Amino acid sequence: MRQPIEKLIKQYQTNLFVTAFNICKNVEDAKDVVQDTFIAYHTSSQQFHDEQHIRAWLFRVTVNKAKDTVKSFWHRNRRPLEDYIEALPFESEEDSYLFEAVLKLPEKYRIVIHLFYYEDWSVREIAQILRISESNVKTRLSRGRTRLKNVLKEEWADDE
Repeated sequence: MRQPIEKLIKQYQTNLFVTAFNICKNVEDAKDVVQDTFIAYHTSSQQFHDEQHIRAWLFRVTVNKAKDTVKSFWHRNRRPLEDYIEALPFESEEDSYLFEAVLKLPEKYRIVIHLFYYEDWSVREIAQILRISESNVKTRLSRGRTRLKNVLKEEWADDE
């Protein structure tokens, strides 16, 4: 099964961008990753079982390409995240604040929290995308929530 790329771009472009940004922490790199993901789909001859298989494949490729980008010399010698965070659309200031707190988490927690809460993936689906066990996903979610809670507590305490 193959879907027209135009349909996939309309359906997944924003979610893939936010996922890539979560890893790259850079708007331009995230755009490049999404573009590369769709190019990989377009040039791939792989057949997919269903729509869910295509979705999982797109997110897996996005995560891998974003990680490769972060490892590159060019990315490691860039300006700080604060210069770019304003480019993301948020419904409220609280949403922006929470997203910034998530971005401060270590990558292994940040990715599972993003996929679980922002992209509505199940624990099983995240495990398949990241190629880790379901129990590992649950552990990372739990530890990530704990770290996030501590970060938010500290920042709220500083505001008082």
